[in-house]
Amino acid sequence: MAMTGPTPCSSMSNHTKERVTMTKVTLENFYSNLIAQHEEREMRQKKLEQMMEEEGLKDEEKRIRRSAHAQKETEFLRLKRTRLGLEDFESLKVIGRGAFGEVGHIRAERDILVEADSLWVVKMFYSFQDKLNLYLIMEFLPGGDMMTLLMKKDTLTEEETQFYIAETVLAIDSIHQLGFIHRDIKPDNLLLDSKGHVKLSDFGLCTGLKKAHRTEFYRNLNHSLPSDFTFQNMNSKRKAETWKRNRRQLAFSTVGTPDYIAPEVFMQTGYNKLCDWWSLGVIMYEMLIGYPPFCSETPQETYKKVMNWKETLTFPPEVPISDKAKDLILRFCCEWEHRIGASGVEEIKSNPFFEGVDWEHIRERPAAISIEIKSIDDTSNFDEFPESDILKPTVATSNHPETDYKNKDWVFINYTYKRFEGLTARGAIPSYMKGGK
Repeated sequence: MAMTGPTPCSSMSNHTKERVTMTKVTLENFYSNLIAQHEEREMRQKKLEQMMEEEGLKDEEKRIRRSAHAQKETEFLRLKRTRLGLEDFESLKVIGRGAFGEVGHIRAERDILVEADSLWVVKMFYSFQDKLNLYLIMEFLPGGDMMTLLMKKDTLTEEETQFYIAETVLAIDSIHQLGFIHRDIKPDNLLLDSKGHVKLSDFGLCTGLKKAHRTEFYRNLNHSLPSDFTFQNMNSKRKAETWKRNRRQLAFSTVGTPDYIAPEVFMQTGYNKLCDWWSLGVIMYEMLIGYPPFCSETPQETYKKVMNWKETLTFPPEVPISDKAKDLILRFCCEWEHRIGASGVEEIKSNPFFEGVDWEHIRERPAAISIEIKSIDDTSNFDEFPESDILKPTVATSNHPETDYKNKDWVFINYTYKRFEGLTARGAIPSYMKGGK
């Protein structure tokens, strides 16, 4: 009778199992990275050849260009092997603070920024980690964000609104085409480049919901809820002033605001990419009216209004807007089954409000509002933000002993990322800054 030994798994400790998982993930990532790097290198070479053909370069000019490109590729490989750390960067100014902090959210943000190599999405140049923190190094967009722009102006004209909403339609569609839903489209996440064109940022919500986006969060707050009666009886000018006064605080709080979130996201009974178009409708309303349709004195009251949108989504008679604009807002902010965009982005682009928009060349045309840029590190278009120790190196403390983090390291394997354009453009003014004033 043959004797069999114990099965390996049954005698394995949890520590060993974790080490096995870690090794497996490391190897898988190592080889998939090699393949991806090879494919990316070939793609860059093809792109170069295509550009040279289009430019009609002579053989000698092509040879010089190929040689320079090969040098860049060699430098890229060398720089990829170097370890980046905080000491490689200089802190200039805090221009915002993210609200996400869970592994899934950060991983999603990193993965989307790597995959979405698009004009409409903020580029990520590097990512790295230390014992306690993960870092995403992204391109700096000196135009500031839409939240700051809206706070500076009472309202936008319909022409300006048409431009920004049209660009945001293309930006949202570009991530939908990759299979992602943003779920947190709001003015804070619409950044403006040096020429005033829109780029999407903050993809921390693409995987998993933050607590502030869960229905029970608003139901279970034990605060005494002040009545919204006073706010409701204000005229639109007073409402806009109150909203803008409180807006900064809402943007920097960990709770955030439910103003822009589609009702079906709160329901958690299922939703799809159409939830992003609802958010765009809310932003469009804010641009034209001066405050979002569901704004209230408390996030809880706002949540109630969002859920009761059929009664609460109204237009103040004292702020006149065109029927075309009103119609599009109501096509964005309605039941998801009837929402514009259900049959594709072309349905949105052909809406009468966008009449005259040159969709193909909108990003090459002058922006609706020009941006004043004094230098490549000009931060004057961003709202003042309380200074913080966000970029100081962290050390393990008694509250966060180093050992707590060692066992979780494998979760972030392959977190490190370096973009070709970022590493090979050191010392040069990045392309996204060129052309700024």
